[in-house]
Amino acid sequence: MLFKFKSRATADLIMLEPVGERVLKILGKEVAPHGIITVEQIPAAVAALRAAVAEEEAGEPPAPPADPAPQGAQREDDPSERVWLRQRVAPFIEMLETSAASGREVTW
Repeated sequence: MLFKFKSRATADLIMLEPVGERVLKILGKEVAPHGIITVEQIPAAVAALRAAVAEEEAGEPPAPPADPAPQGAQREDDPSERVWLRQRVAPFIEMLETSAASGREVTW
């Protein structure tokens, strides 16, 4: 399932199911096919997302691999290949802030 976030103030934003579910849980929203973040809820939503990003980034950095990958090969657990929450939610935070400034809710 895809989550398609919509606002009358911005373009649509699509997230794959695992990321969309994680974001909705961070926001304290029910993981459902449809929902709304009202204009009044947006500041708290942005704060919750930023707090989750800070919490993830404050965690222990992954240990270097014990056995290096062959020359030119990428290991699946390579930290440089990780997609951080900050990267995943940055467009969503921008959508929320733009929507709030325009007085528009965000739905999915």
